[in-house]
Amino acid sequence: MIRHVRVLPVLLAPLLLTACGSEKADAAGAPGSPSAAAPAAAAPDTGAGELRVRAQAMGVAPELVYVTEAPGFTLAQQSVGVLGDEGFSATWVSGETNALLRLAVDRGTITADTCPGQPVGDMSGEHTTCERDGKAWYRTGAGRHEYALPEDGHVVRVSAETDAVPRDVLRAAALAAHRPDAAETDRLLPSVDPAPATPVERGDLPPFGDGAPDNHVDVGG
Repeated sequence: MIRHVRVLPVLLAPLLLTACGSEKADAAGAPGSPSAAAPAAAAPDTGAGELRVRAQAMGVAPELVYVTEAPGFTLAQQSVGVLGDEGFSATWVSGETNALLRLAVDRGTITADTCPGQPVGDMSGEHTTCERDGKAWYRTGAGRHEYALPEDGHVVRVSAETDAVPRDVLRAAALAAHRPDAAETDRLLPSVDPAPATPVERGDLPPFGDGAPDNHVDVGG
């Protein structure tokens, strides 16, 4: 007895192979599949863009904006501003003694040779003493003392009156100086968004009619 075997047409073979390949590819890309590609994680918002916008609106180079902290000291918001051409300056105030702690960042450098010639706290003409303290310089002059930290192309300085702020507090504030994150930028730099206008109330406008000013003149002027 001879059995007849049905042979698929040659033209159908490539179609079946293609369909099988597609199903395997879909299964490999399905959620939960070992070969499924994981979605790329979103980059964290460090606030660099907002810092750049706010700093440039003030005329400050964004890379020169720093912030610091010291126990008992609070940022004096009105003190935040430009130092020199594009540097940055801000002051923190002690709630207990009203002592001032000033942060200043500007272009330049400081070395053993140039340190004595750079005045402390912008007090030109005064004698300056310099002492190396780790990676920083401890400087005194004109009744003030300062910690200066050389960075890449700029110097971070934290200064105060010698009798008002102890050296250890000054040192800690200088070593705590850092580039602000998004939340610190929001507290440190003023917003570039204009404040909403407050309507001005006129005392000479009557509560009736078209609201025109009352220019009535009494008898006799």
